[in-house]
Amino acid sequence: MVEGASRDARSRQARKAWRKLWLDIHLYIGLVAGAMLVVIGVTGSILVFWHEVDAWLDPQLRIVAARPGGARDFAPLETIEKAMVSATPQNGRVTHVWLPRDERSSYLFYYDLDGDTRRFGLDPYDATKTADRLYYSKQSPFRHALMGFLFQLHWSLLLSDLIDDGGDVVGVAAILLMVSIVSGLYLWWPTPGKWVSALTLKRGAKAERLNYDLHKLGGVYSAAVLLAVLMSGIYMNLRAPFVWIVDHVAPLTDGGSLEHKSEPAVGRAPIGFPSAVAAAMARSPDGRVERVDFPQDEQGVFTVYQDDLPGVSRFIRSRSLLVDRYSAAISRIEDVAHGTAGDAFLRWQWPLHSGQAFGMTGRLMVMASGLLCPLLFVTGLIRWLQKRRARRAHAQAG
Repeated sequence: MVEGASRDARSRQARKAWRKLWLDIHLYIGLVAGAMLVVIGVTGSILVFWHEVDAWLDPQLRIVAARPGGARDFAPLETIEKAMVSATPQNGRVTHVWLPRDERSSYLFYYDLDGDTRRFGLDPYDATKTADRLYYSKQSPFRHALMGFLFQLHWSLLLSDLIDDGGDVVGVAAILLMVSIVSGLYLWWPTPGKWVSALTLKRGAKAERLNYDLHKLGGVYSAAVLLAVLMSGIYMNLRAPFVWIVDHVAPLTDGGSLEHKSEPAVGRAPIGFPSAVAAAMARSPDGRVERVDFPQDEQGVFTVYQDDLPGVSRFIRSRSLLVDRYSAAISRIEDVAHGTAGDAFLRWQWPLHSGQAFGMTGRLMVMASGLLCPLLFVTGLIRWLQKRRARRAHAQAG
């Protein structure tokens, strides 16, 4: 009898020590990385709708007057390409283009020039330049356009302006924040019969209890989305180790290599982006071309991104096609329906991060989870201060 009671006492003590360990982990990660979560979450919420916000901020660059025929009156891509060449400065190198999203949107070309990233718009109807703007400057974060500033702040906290591996810091912070969320769920997990109270606000609660409930419920209801967004952020910021792990769990095609090369030129002239688009559309005629990435060097490939593509997946309707810059052959198709299970897992990451995986519902969920980050940090900080004051008062009374 005494031995059983002793075992129970040791078991309770062990559980208490284990809970305190997880409470300390949750607390200190929250205090150290919580402020980062606020910045990353709020900027991410804005960037979920970055096209819409960008067009609102700079309509001269991105908005054009619609014609009666809509997209049917768009100029041929060959005309757009000629205008692109004329609009690009002599030393500039075009990196990618966003195609019009609707009948009132411009083509948006990004190009590198003297270490800066700039962009210009072309009217899809007559191929005239709408505007030319600085987007991102390596010389100073305060020379970025607002949208460029937000993207840099989101993925690297502007550390990429100071060090080459600035994004790695955010990747490590994302790992710690995932641990914090999991520890928070462990600490919250209710005993049988307590689920209703654990998932609701206590009515008529005092300020201290209300703060605790807000922190608890904000974390519980946003946990699944935040974990998915943080994991995909780790993939994008710490890609090499992330891919290495996935490849060892579920082997990837070519080991997940990003290196894709065109065939040797052998006397052939490189194709232009209209030919790359035509090749992609011939292979996947039902999709809408959203963006085209240009080859980075003589052996590079075009990457054509399609959206609104039926038949790929129930939740993800996007696909990218790699096009040889000399033969216009499709060298690879990348979507969740092609490749290994590991490939599919990796291709879920960006749609999950951006919310595109579930359409408007997914985008709103990602936006809401990001806006909850300040609530989690502030209520957690208040909770810690409340406990610290209580401990000091107890010590003084003793």
